[in-house]
Amino acid sequence: MSRMKYIMSGGLAFSENKDMEKLRKYSLKGWHVREFKFMGYLLEKDESKDYIYNIDYRLLEENEKEEYFNVFTTSGWFHVASEGDVHLFRAKPGTRPIYTDNDTTIEKYENSSNLLNKSSLPLILLTIVAWIGSALSTAALHTTLEVIAIVLTIIAVPAAFTLLAAYRNKWKVEGKRGLVTLTRLVPYLFILAGVIALLSIFGSNLTVKIITSALIGGVGLPLAIWLITSVYYKVKA
Repeated sequence: MSRMKYIMSGGLAFSENKDMEKLRKYSLKGWHVREFKFMGYLLEKDESKDYIYNIDYRLLEENEKEEYFNVFTTSGWFHVASEGDVHLFRAKPGTRPIYTDNDTTIEKYENSSNLLNKSSLPLILLTIVAWIGSALSTAALHTTLEVIAIVLTIIAVPAAFTLLAAYRNKWKVEGKRGLVTLTRLVPYLFILAGVIALLSIFGSNLTVKIITSALIGGVGLPLAIWLITSVYYKVKA
């Protein structure tokens, strides 16, 4: 039996609590998180334990890490793994939660949304520029820019929805119900307005390519990653 298992994340911005509960259920079966993997977690088989899990978002300098992790350790939360600015901790049931008041919870989601801003917004803008450049160019340059735009769209669509979900989490804690409702409607309004705008600007042929790229990025890419990674760890074991 393989001692390693890959499981896919539901996306921390979308389902952080569900992810943490899922990790707890796996720990009860003896599968404990070893490290983050692309869009998921790598679990290792060991004794069955009851752990609760929690996530913190914080960009740390190298000389800040030891003190940061020690603060959590003294509170009963032990560091499991980190990936960039995302840090996973686990503790025994009944341990005082990492975030105990509204202000610190807001700070947590502010850190998350601010860090996503830095990576997602430039990517989204670059994707838009690539499609405009493709529409305005001809011959070899047109083909090159179109390929670049398709690749960028596949990456940018999940990034855009993740950023939107991060802001929804932040506004939900802040009690901004109107903005939370708006974030739920934005994807549908964006798709409708986007299709109309694309048809007006680029015509039906290029619009189909853009929409197809978006669907691949939003659905096909995560599914392919899950399948490839799962098979890899089964074969490796």
